[in-house]
Amino acid sequence: MGHKIAVYGASGHTGRFVLAELEKRGHTPLPFGRAQATADNPAALAQALAHADAVINTAGPFATTALPLIAAAERAGIPYVDVAAEIEANADTFARGASIPAVPAMAFFGGLADLLITTAMAGWTTADEAHIAYGLSGWQPTAGSITAGQVSRDRRDGQRVRFRDGELQYHHDTPRPALKWDFPDGERQVIAEFSMADIVTVPSHLKIPSVTSYMSTDAATGLQAAEARQEPETFEVDVRVRRAGEERRLTASGKDIYAVSAPLAVEAAERLLTNRYNVTGVASAGAMFDAPDFLASLADIIQTRDCS
Repeated sequence: MGHKIAVYGASGHTGRFVLAELEKRGHTPLPFGRAQATADNPAALAQALAHADAVINTAGPFATTALPLIAAAERAGIPYVDVAAEIEANADTFARGASIPAVPAMAFFGGLADLLITTAMAGWTTADEAHIAYGLSGWQPTAGSITAGQVSRDRRDGQRVRFRDGELQYHHDTPRPALKWDFPDGERQVIAEFSMADIVTVPSHLKIPSVTSYMSTDAATGLQAAEARQEPETFEVDVRVRRAGEERRLTASGKDIYAVSAPLAVEAAERLLTNRYNVTGVASAGAMFDAPDFLASLADIIQTRDCS
């Protein structure tokens, strides 16, 4: 039986993918946006969520929308999911906590790598380090991505951020090094310490003191150019977890980083509404759900392989 699921930011690029995914799965989407309810209007948010069973937030910058919408979901007594890629916004969400099941960064950045690393960690309670390499064929960011990224850069006053020694570290160190990464489908040049939401989601529940992200230079160049989206990018996400000289490796591949965020978010909402989750409160994808089963449920969209 379908559910009524509110979608904030429904007219945006990712929001439209989420609406289509909900309809495909037999749910009733309840779309709304800033024209109906701005994030600083609790009464309007309450009205928008009055008949919803859950809410998916696709409206960035999430530094502005996440916490108010979580508060509105708490008042309505419904689960919350968002697709935030902003490092600081996600850190804010984990710091706040929630009285409802709430999953931030349930998207390509943040959620997918967390599911992969959690799956690779099977049987391990700790690891020494985790590495996440994004082999994107390119990156044509949406206007929302550009705006959200700028908000994060402004919040950190132009500093870079990494996760080392068990904490987020802000710094003005030397430029990011470029190196070669051996992806399963071939070698690519990547930029190291290209930090994404994974440096918040992964260590939120896994005892790994160092989490490092890498981005293909093709994608980094595309992001900097910020050209209009045309042909969707293909991707490989290659995660490697290391402990005492042993390495485990898992890779996911597919097409269109924005399109795949929709089934990730909708699958999460479905699992929250059917009591297939582990935590009440704020938790990342890997902590909230059975990570291997979650990945298996999306095998027609995201192909996963063990490359250990």
